[in-house]
Amino acid sequence: MKGLLAYLWLALLPVLPGEVNSNACTYAGSNISYIRKQTQNAIDAHKLNMVHYYAYKALNAIEKSKKQFKDCGCEYAQLSIEEGENNLKKAVRVTSLLSSRILLEKAMENTQGSLEALQDHDEIHISEYGNDMLAMNTNNLKQPKKSFQPTVGKKLESKIDSSLVSFQNSLNKVVQTVECKEAQDFVLRIFERCELQLLKTNLTEGKRYYNLRTKEIAAKALEDLSNTCLQEQ
Repeated sequence: MKGLLAYLWLALLPVLPGEVNSNACTYAGSNISYIRKQTQNAIDAHKLNMVHYYAYKALNAIEKSKKQFKDCGCEYAQLSIEEGENNLKKAVRVTSLLSSRILLEKAMENTQGSLEALQDHDEIHISEYGNDMLAMNTNNLKQPKKSFQPTVGKKLESKIDSSLVSFQNSLNKVVQTVECKEAQDFVLRIFERCELQLLKTNLTEGKRYYNLRTKEIAAKALEDLSNTCLQEQ
């Protein structure tokens, strides 16, 4: 079984076939899950130095995500995350744990509002000119940005999805056969590794999409493991 876990780690080092066009809204939304987690860690902390530690991690993630928010073009999501950033900065300046938590709770609300705005924004991108007949009748209207429906990008995404099939099958085997706690720790490391990779600003779009899909696969495995572990208790 150790060999299977080692194989899965090796499977996370792909040779990507090129670039894939950006889907900035998706990546910004993915980064928010990391920002929320660090903010929640700060809220749960019982010492100010740990509050500051986690709050700075959330602030650093926001800073690294600003380009994705800008490229996405969702004004409300950008304003909400900026307000969350302001509340996080205030939280590390105050000297009492209670005051810090109040500001952190506000930052969490801002972050959740940003995520919901991104989800609504993404639905607009999916539905806009989604019907071929509608597109034929709107030739005189402003056309959607080509970056949202790139032919080359979709082909590359398909290749990356195909390359992850064996990884997903092996991860499913881990869920089914490895002792619950060990499997959870292993999959969580994959999930967190992808989160950290997605915060990098110098990733190629192919590597960004690869880490996004790997993170989604790991998240599903963690959900399955949670149900399995409950049954074993």
